[in-house]
Amino acid sequence: MILILSEGTDPQSDGYRQLMERLAALPNIRCREHLIKGTERSVTEIYLIGDTKALQLEDMQALPCVEQAIRVSEEYRVLGRHKNDNRPSHFDYHGLRFGQDTLHVFAGLCAVDTPQHVEQMMRVLKDNGQSCTRMGAYKPRTSPYSFQGHGKSCLPWVFELAGKYGIKVIAMEVTHESHVAEIREALETTGKPTGVMLQIGTRNTQNFELLKAVGRQTEYPVLIKRGFGITLDESLNAAEYLASEGNSKVIFALRGMKTNLGDPHRNFVDFAHVPVVKRLTRMPVCVDPSHSVGTRSASPEGIMDLLHVTAQAVIAGANMVLVDFHPDPPKALVDGAQALRLEELPYFLADVTIARNAYLKRAELGKQFLARC
Repeated sequence: MILILSEGTDPQSDGYRQLMERLAALPNIRCREHLIKGTERSVTEIYLIGDTKALQLEDMQALPCVEQAIRVSEEYRVLGRHKNDNRPSHFDYHGLRFGQDTLHVFAGLCAVDTPQHVEQMMRVLKDNGQSCTRMGAYKPRTSPYSFQGHGKSCLPWVFELAGKYGIKVIAMEVTHESHVAEIREALETTGKPTGVMLQIGTRNTQNFELLKAVGRQTEYPVLIKRGFGITLDESLNAAEYLASEGNSKVIFALRGMKTNLGDPHRNFVDFAHVPVVKRLTRMPVCVDPSHSVGTRSASPEGIMDLLHVTAQAVIAGANMVLVDFHPDPPKALVDGAQALRLEELPYFLADVTIARNAYLKRAELGKQFLARC
């Protein structure tokens, strides 16, 4: 069960003290308290963990300082959609809103290589009205001999260039909790010119200690990718690890499933799960067409498979697109074969806009149909 406290509840007030005394007296129940901060309001949520079946919603909602009591299902307790649950399905970060009703494109380098390439990428993003990007500093690789990323050494100049070109949020993978500290230090050193969305890659989706560590910090939102060949349920529970530690600013990313059934694509495209994740949880949903398709192959009419699957995901309601671009793909240190060229960015964005408009029309049609039922 989740108790949402009234806005502005003072932890030093008599009402709050009475509430905590009442909760402490509940048998076989422990409490976990989290402060959820937004741009418009901040609220405190108290998670009641244990045998809550005997608790009556009316009784809990009548407790001092409680605005709403929500009975949760067994799965996805924090991030899931529950009956009579009116908690928002969005969050705000660094001047941008990320929600199940928004769409952001994070085009950028899968792996940071040179300052020149990073600046070229950010300049073309600014020229095309974009304020988000992906920049890989830490790169887990299948082979120990492959390029592993520049790590913390590249962070200062990446962040400074982001500030120069008005990039508000950078999606950046972390593979160890020390990387979070390195990102925080680099942002402080450079005067916080941009924001960072921490990314949990597919290889670390079930690295539970990393999930707990990243979840304990609430400064940066988290993008977690579906795990390598595991079920959707297992991956959604991995996201729940983040939220159970306190960070509910989580975006779930679909990036294809590892199976030869997807050949000749790199992975089996799973973007039909976009509406499923939105139905089961309150998380915005991201898609990664680059790592799903893995090539620049095109259909007879000249549309690349990568654009086809992106459009399918956006028409299905995707809220974020994580896509690889590079100024010179043959020279990219990671995944150059799937990277789009900078001159293709306007075309890619225009195609996404067509798909987004189609989704909005479909959503409106759906609302009209429900209203008549």
